[in-house]
Amino acid sequence: MSARYKAFSVHLFTATGAALAMLAMLAAVRGAWDEMFLWLLAALVVDGIDGPLARRYHVLTHAPQIDGALLDLIIDFLTYVFIPAFALYGSSLLPNPWGAIAALGICFAAVLYFSDTRMKLQDNSFRGFPGCWNMAVLVLLALKPSPVITLITCALLAAAMFLPLKFVHPVRTRRWRCFTLPVTLAWTVFAGLAAWQSFEQAAWLSWALGLTTAYVALAGIAQQLIPAR
Repeated sequence: MSARYKAFSVHLFTATGAALAMLAMLAAVRGAWDEMFLWLLAALVVDGIDGPLARRYHVLTHAPQIDGALLDLIIDFLTYVFIPAFALYGSSLLPNPWGAIAALGICFAAVLYFSDTRMKLQDNSFRGFPGCWNMAVLVLLALKPSPVITLITCALLAAAMFLPLKFVHPVRTRRWRCFTLPVTLAWTVFAGLAAWQSFEQAAWLSWALGLTTAYVALAGIAQQLIPAR
């Protein structure tokens, strides 16, 4: 298989995220939130794999006709922001008009964040909350906090997108990666189990999902507070 063919195959693999986004949206329109998040988790797995593949097969050299970064960003906005924001509006997490206000605010803030040229730090971490609303809304659906807590959480995360807070990339941030990557993989498994059980999971799974979420969310901030040796 030629290097050019391998590079284009990576782009095709990335593009499957758009098809998964459509499947998630179709489920969301039917109010099948568990099915929607299973498709979004599949898209999250694709997003976690395509970057290392793109670097391995040198897509910038062998398939430069397609802008892989732009392709990835378009799909990320659909799967990380737009569809989860719709779920926040359509589900029972927030009563209207607060659900609509939160969804509009998330989309407004996220499109600005995704366009910010300062979003990536030198160690490949993110400057500010990286708009992972797919993860945030899934956890909210699983843990079912009160509407007040849900609204406060959404407001804090939206504000955190524009604060000088560090959020790790589980694959590309090298510091603590030997722990961060397994925790992120565990989070994906716990999230999948919760969605598979229609968010009526056992208490242990709620705790596991909550604790792994807390680590992934706070690891970068902890790295800011604890100097590297």
